[in-house]
Amino acid sequence: MISGFDHVVIAVRDLKVGVAAYEVLLGCKADSISEKDDVAIAQFTTRNIAVELIAPVGPGAARWRAALDDGGEGLKSLVFAVDDSEYAHRRCGRLGLSPEPIQNREDGDVQSWRSFRANTERTHGVRLFFMQRETPPMREHANGFGLDHVVIRTSDLERAAALYGARLGLDMRLDRELRGRRLMFFRCGDAIVEIAHAPKLAKDDLWGLSWRAPDAAQERERLANAGLDVSEVRDGMKLGTRVFTVRSGTCGAPTLVLEAAPRRD
Repeated sequence: MISGFDHVVIAVRDLKVGVAAYEVLLGCKADSISEKDDVAIAQFTTRNIAVELIAPVGPGAARWRAALDDGGEGLKSLVFAVDDSEYAHRRCGRLGLSPEPIQNREDGDVQSWRSFRANTERTHGVRLFFMQRETPPMREHANGFGLDHVVIRTSDLERAAALYGARLGLDMRLDRELRGRRLMFFRCGDAIVEIAHAPKLAKDDLWGLSWRAPDAAQERERLANAGLDVSEVRDGMKLGTRVFTVRSGTCGAPTLVLEAAPRRD
């Protein structure tokens, strides 16, 4: 049913500020900036996912203002790519996710898609969407940035495993304790949904992003020179990886940059 990630949505208070931040972070210009239904939207395309920044700009954007007032800037929605929206919608219904009706949408004269949202109560607080695009997006950038994993925190790992594994059909690749934390990893296209145990949460939380880069030290130097607060490069939890944390300039989305060790066939 799910072929990979389509995009994530990050809510920001000021789109101009958000665009400037992500142009630095991702090392590329926004693909598009538009305004519709009292919200301003900017989109960035990386090698395997898009990032959509949304800011309320008119009186009809009360829902987005409420989301910002409630949780501040940060990740608000995760959108899966599907090949057949009708089939995905029927399956979500059979799985008890009470999906909303499929919406047909257009992005000017360039692109059209069909999408729907699962009931947020049934997904335990995480806003999950499913999207079928008429034309797959071009995902090529010279700097090689792409998503490695998206992090979802939960107080109930077994419930999360049932949702993302058994019900949505993502392939569990790892379930183990790492440095005192239990983590589960589910393959989604060429990236990962990481489920992290957070016992005190009242509902599940779409939390952070880990970006894959060819050279962690080089990316750290670039971002530090741009004025961002970044940690030193360190060994990652996965053997052979090198990572650093980006502490500013992410619009409220906890962010890690990861360099993976070359594969040995």
